[in-house]
This record gives sequence, C-alpha cells and structure tokens, in this order.
Amino acid sequence: MDFLILIIGVFFQLLFWLVIIAVLLSYFMAPYHPVRQRIDSLVEPMLAPIRRILPPMGGLDFSPFVLLILIQVFRNIIIRLLLTLR
Repeated sequence: MDFLILIIGVFFQLLFWLVIIAVLLSYFMAPYHPVRQRIDSLVEPMLAPIRRILPPMGGLDFSPFVLLILIQVFRNIIIRLLLTLR
C-alpha cells in the first residue's frame, strides 16, 4: 500500500510540475515548437474544462492556477483514502 501511495504522490507531483513548465514555456517558447506542442498536448485537455467555466479575466488566464490547486486537492483526497484503507 505504501508503494501505491508513493507512486500516486510522484504522479501528481510530476503533473504539477508539468503544468508549471507549460505556463513558463508559454512565455518563452513559440507555440509551434515541438517541445511546447508536446507539453501543451498533455496539459491542454485538463485546462480546457476549467477555461469553459472560468474565462480569462482582464487578459489573464487563471486556469493553470486553478488546475494546480485541483491537482493538490485530488492528490490529498486519494492519498487520504488510501491511508484509511491500510
């Protein structure tokens, strides 16, 4: 069970950093760059539903911030559930 909790923690941590990298690359890398396209192809499906609910405000896109919060919330919920199953 501990190994499963570790794997889930690592997965969500990688997902968290992937979103941060996608945001940073959006400032410094052209949208057609292969690296950015690949990362965007992984992150964009998670951002799209948030963007439908939370449109850009004042030209700023807060959907990555919301996604980072949701990633942490889901990680904590899943790990706590697994810890209760021990």
